[in-house]
Amino acid sequence: MYIIGLTGGIASGKSTVSRTLAKLGARIIDTDEISHQIIEPGQPAWHDIVEYFGNEVVNPDNSINRVKLGAIVFNDPDSLKKLNSFTHPRVMDRLRADLKAIEDEQANAIVFMEVPLLYETHMEKLCREVWVVWVDSETQIIRLMARDAIDREYALRRIASQMPLEEKAARADRIIDNSGSVEETIEITTRIFNEILQNNVV
Repeated sequence: MYIIGLTGGIASGKSTVSRTLAKLGARIIDTDEISHQIIEPGQPAWHDIVEYFGNEVVNPDNSINRVKLGAIVFNDPDSLKKLNSFTHPRVMDRLRADLKAIEDEQANAIVFMEVPLLYETHMEKLCREVWVVWVDSETQIIRLMARDAIDREYALRRIASQMPLEEKAARADRIIDNSGSVEETIEITTRIFNEILQNNVV
C-alpha cells in the first residue's frame, strides 16, 4: 500500500483534486468527513464539545452547529486547542482503522489521506510522500469568502489558524497549482498520478 498525504490550505482546492484522484482509481480517506462523523450526536467527541462549549453550539436536532463553534474557536486559540484535543485523537483512531481495512482488502492500493492539518498534526509521518494543493493568498481569501459567505476579516483569521500555505508547499514532495481553472487542475493531477502508476510505486 502506497500512502500519499493530500493537504493544502483552507479553500485551496483539495476537494477538486481528491475527486479527480478518486475517478482515476485512487482510494481516498477524507479526514474532514471523519471529523463530521465523530461529532455526530451521541458520539464521545459530541459529549466533550457540548460539555465544554455549552448548548449554544447545539442545533435543535442535537447536531453541532459548526458555524457557531467555528466563530468561537477561530477567535480564541485556547478554545481551538481544546476542540482539537477532543477531535484529533479520535480522527487518528478512525484513520488508522480505515487504512488497515483498505490494506486488508487491496494490499497494493494507492491511498490518499486528505488531511487539511497534515503537517500541523504530524500525520505526514504516515505517508510515503505529500502533495500540497497550492493557490496564491489572494485567491485563497476570495474563494473562502465566497464558499462560506464570510467577510474578509473572518476569512483571514481562519487562514491564520493554519500553517502558512507557502510553508506547506516548501515541505511538499509535489505541488498541485490550483490557481488556474478547474480543467488545468484536473490535468495536473492526472499527469502526476499517472507518473506514479508508471513508476510502479506499489
